[in-house]
Amino acid sequence: MFDTLSDRLTSALAGLRGKGRLSDADIDATAREIRIALLEADVALPVVRQFVAQIKERAKGSEVSGALNPAQQVIKIVNEELVGILGGATRRLELAKVPPTVIMLAGLQGSGKTTLAGKLALWLRSQGHTPLLVAADLQRPNAVTQLQIVGQQAGVQVYAPEPGNGVGDPVDVSRRGIAEARVRQYDIVVVDTAGRLGIDAEMMRQAVDIRDAVRPNEILFVIDAMIGQDAVSTSEAFRDGVGFSGVVLTKLDGDA
Repeated sequence: MFDTLSDRLTSALAGLRGKGRLSDADIDATAREIRIALLEADVALPVVRQFVAQIKERAKGSEVSGALNPAQQVIKIVNEELVGILGGATRRLELAKVPPTVIMLAGLQGSGKTTLAGKLALWLRSQGHTPLLVAADLQRPNAVTQLQIVGQQAGVQVYAPEPGNGVGDPVDVSRRGIAEARVRQYDIVVVDTAGRLGIDAEMMRQAVDIRDAVRPNEILFVIDAMIGQDAVSTSEAFRDGVGFSGVVLTKLDGDA
């Protein structure tokens, strides 16, 4: 996915190379090519507009006009803006001063929350932690079984007192999972929650109830990288409805 976008942006910037001086027309033409490249990559139009406007503003400013290599400076600006729009800097997980640290996973059905729970637990285990997975997705068929399988593969324990498939109270399971972690001295709890095929009030209400019950240190919004322009509206809905402290993009090995 990123390779394809990288190729498109490289092509858009190719016309600048070798130029000792850049005119406004050069910058406008390059900005137009960048805009097309991003739209072809299915980036949401409001994001594209903001991104391109920021590049044009900086490219027409003193940091480019006074540079020894203006073309290279524009490329540097594009790189910096891309890094900025993706979050800017790497941030470590926020760990609780008094264990257990609670990490809640939220997102639409099919975004990869359960698989991420297993991968995250495996990584945490490799860092010397003792994670516990909590099966609070009691809605999706076989979600509890899937979490038990990925937990077994990762070599971590899974708290699953309810069979799922529509049976059980996810808020109660989440709360009891935290209590279980305290008793058995697990230092990190990863709560796998239910999603839906689309945004709806019931899903948001359940996620908010779980959030309020377990008071997570981190809420990770899990989103399918191939969702395209819907990523913006979906992210805004979760931000406003539940809130989140971090975003995880899954399925980045896809070709969308």
